Amino acid sequence: LGIQRKERAKIEAHLLGLEGKKLVRRVRNRYLLPAESDLVRGRFETSGRGFGFVVRESGTGEDVYVPARHAKGAMHGDSVEILARETGGRGGRNEGCVVRILKKERKTIVGVFKERMGAPFIVPFDSASLEEMPLVSRGSLFPKPGMIVAADRGRLVLTDVFGFPDDEGVDARVIIRKYGLTEGFSGDVLAEAEETAARTRDSAGRVDHRDWTTFTIDGEHAQDFDDAVSIRPLDGGRAVLGVHIADVSHYVRPGTALDRSAFERGTSVYFPGLTLPMLPERLSNDVCSLRPREDRLTVSVLLEIAGDGSVLRAEFHPSIIRTSERLTYASVFKIFEGDAEERARLAPLVPDLLAMRELARRLRARRVGGGSLDFDLLEPELVYQEGRLASIATFAQNEAHKLIEEFMVAANVAVAARLSRGNVPSIFRVHPPPAFGDLERLRDTLLPLGIVLPAPDRIGPADLQSAIRAAEGKPHGKFVNVQILRAMRLAAYSEKNAGHFGLAQADYTHFTSPIRRYPDLLVHRAIRACLDNETYAPGNWEQIGAHCSATERRADEATRDVVSWLKCYYMRDKLGEEF
Repeated sequence: LGIQRKERAKIEAHLLGLEGKKLVRRVRNRYLLPAESDLVRGRFETSGRGFGFVVRESGTGEDVYVPARHAKGAMHGDSVEILARETGGRGGRNEGCVVRILKKERKTIVGVFKERMGAPFIVPFDSASLEEMPLVSRGSLFPKPGMIVAADRGRLVLTDVFGFPDDEGVDARVIIRKYGLTEGFSGDVLAEAEETAARTRDSAGRVDHRDWTTFTIDGEHAQDFDDAVSIRPLDGGRAVLGVHIADVSHYVRPGTALDRSAFERGTSVYFPGLTLPMLPERLSNDVCSLRPREDRLTVSVLLEIAGDGSVLRAEFHPSIIRTSERLTYASVFKIFEGDAEERARLAPLVPDLLAMRELARRLRARRVGGGSLDFDLLEPELVYQEGRLASIATFAQNEAHKLIEEFMVAANVAVAARLSRGNVPSIFRVHPPPAFGDLERLRDTLLPLGIVLPAPDRIGPADLQSAIRAAEGKPHGKFVNVQILRAMRLAAYSEKNAGHFGLAQADYTHFTSPIRRYPDLLVHRAIRACLDNETYAPGNWEQIGAHCSATERRADEATRDVVSWLKCYYMRDKLGEEF
């Protein structure tokens, strides 16, 4: 403005006063008028296609679109502050500009190495822009153009060369580095796992269920077994469903090196042919895993279920079990389909399995009838032969998958209701309703297909389930499923029990997979403390929930990246063919 220093000081003092009264807002060295100060904090996400989105930190409101020119160096996963404005038009899409990067998610840039006139460049995978970034130095590395490399984000110096995309093992190594995943365990964590594995496994203070017929049902290639199930029919169409979950909290104690390592990882990560477990193998695949015909410590949820699928009573207690068999989804489905050979092989378990099928159907009918969403989607299954990717098939859930899903949902709901009813501090699995604008766009998309939804502010999960049913079996059926799924917000972990929109449940948490998910371990500790009339206080529940949500997103994104990579690798010599 060309003002003198003395005048400048007065103006700055006045602006500080206005800021104190919240009449203006300061961002770095700029002052914004209230009408323009719609600053939004959130997580920056991009697929590297020339733009990005910011998922609001508050969890409410629509994601904000950020053009590449306004990303200001933000990369996928960064916490950012943006200035958001409504651009107008139908749906009133918000568009934003990154004001500052609050926290850089990763310190390493991974991308493709290029050269121009002898100068080194990197094309990052996680940037909103497809433009090359100049490197300050190659360090001591000399990659060839087209190789995948890593660079220090702050200094822009090459740190690693992974090789060409087609080189064996490059895919997993790149994704692990790109997402900052951890391989292996430190010496003290491994030593602690060995020491804790020797902890007593007697039944003192536990309900003994070793005389119950109990078994696990998992995939053919599953490595760890968190959950086992049992059933005891009662008169009047009632039944007692037993869901027995590995008592990982008995072995992984708060504040230990083992616990800190599990918290940092947050979850196990599963790649085709490679697992990065949350816990060392001594625990995850051995003493905590519910192996057949071995005594195992568990936390049991016993649910008395009526003929209409309603839960009449829920009981929780530490227990000890001995599973009679390790079943697979394929085997159980054969039994459901009447396979004589499989029924003969597992004859002692067939009555229980058929009773479970009937019980799961009742639970499912009640859940879907209450408005719970039930998507019908196709998933890719990578088929390997002799260690090589041989084909890509379609994976579809059968009734055995759905049986376990229903039982786990029922147990999770019961645990969440118990914690909520007792005002027990814990962590919940929450799923907020879709944003108004997303529902409005979904309504407009489905209308030409003859599917009419209510006004966006009146759409509930039951309406979306009706739309899925209306499209079932029709050519556009999968399309409708995908559009509804895209309108959904991400589920997350929170200390506030805000309900689960997709499942149409007021109470929901994750309790059934403590070997591979840290939030489940937290819930185990909370429910055990509740049963002992104590309170489990690990720290700031809000921050813990945010961390667990972030590690879950990281694992999901990393897995999707590897699968996408492998699919492209498999299809690379099939250009021009139709499938």
